[in-house]
Amino acid sequence: MTDLSELDRGAAPGAADPIKVLMHRHRALCERAVDPLEIAAGLEAHGITDRTAARFRHRDVFSLAEELYARVPRDADAATDGPAAAPDAPAGGGDRRRSVTALLLPLLPGTLCAASLASLTRTHGQMRLYAAAAGVLAVALALRAVLRRGPLAVPDGPAPRQATGSWTCLLLAYAVLGDGLLRTAITGGPDGLPDGTADGDWPLTLAPLLALTLAVAPATWTAGLYLTRARRKLATSRGLEDFAASVRPVLLGAVALFLGALAALAALCAPVLDTEPVSPAVLALGTLLFVARLLTVHGFTHAPRVILVLTAVAQLLAPATVFAARLPGCTALGAPVEALATAWGPAAVPVLTCGAGALTLLVHASRTLTRASAHLRPEQPR
Repeated sequence: MTDLSELDRGAAPGAADPIKVLMHRHRALCERAVDPLEIAAGLEAHGITDRTAARFRHRDVFSLAEELYARVPRDADAATDGPAAAPDAPAGGGDRRRSVTALLLPLLPGTLCAASLASLTRTHGQMRLYAAAAGVLAVALALRAVLRRGPLAVPDGPAPRQATGSWTCLLLAYAVLGDGLLRTAITGGPDGLPDGTADGDWPLTLAPLLALTLAVAPATWTAGLYLTRARRKLATSRGLEDFAASVRPVLLGAVALFLGALAALAALCAPVLDTEPVSPAVLALGTLLFVARLLTVHGFTHAPRVILVLTAVAQLLAPATVFAARLPGCTALGAPVEALATAWGPAAVPVLTCGAGALTLLVHASRTLTRASAHLRPEQPR
């Protein structure tokens, strides 16, 4: 982070050339930049505002970046002064294979999940347990592969994945088990463990899991579309405010596009599995996970982690309060959840919790992902 107090001293009256101080501190950024807006984005990421730019006798950060861009020699300039660059080699089979892999890999989690659910319908007893374990492992490995490359990958750092992975798993587990457990708990059960069926003492709902794994593909493609459009806006915008105003509709459009794809997949999954229509909770959970991943990919990990933790804890507390109400003198603990489930059904709990979390993250994303500094190239300092 740039020490603004030192910049102030560099810009103080009597300094020979205060711009040189800034040039020296951000020389690497300026040399790699392909246009002034990239420099402005980097300065924004280091905490330099329009007020700071005014101390350098510029009206805003972009105007300051234009002077830095003009005064600092860049890598591209050095390249043009040297020997003529060799013409680009034609794209070979390796590029085509990578493109095909990037297109088809996001389909793998949904395909494996569908195959696993199909195998569950054809097995019984202990073999059913083995099939379920194999299916969970296969889908988990496929998701790991998708999240390690492509638009949903976190550049140079698996830590954010580890920080939110367990809470994401809890949210997915609640989507499969939570509604059935809450409904049974309100009626006095359950009397046993889940048996893997929708008609058991602790019923499972597998349609949400299938819809969400199938939605990995549109999530990946939509995220890639958003990243591409945002970087194009970064190249054509004439200022930070101009970029923010132009990229905000792109972000909201990407979220709406993913939500529409998830809704279509959810509507298709219920008839295939011969179950009840998938509740809006799946849409809320899918949107929550999608926006959280977009923020994480761009380096904003704190808000997604906090919201995912709060959402998961809130969902776990819902059946916990119902069970706690069975203790002597604690009847009032379960009254709010029971009233909510009686009025709107057990799905109201994930709809409210995931919906509130998704809306909170979307508002946060509309402020952070519309900054030019959020879309700096990976090799640039942020």
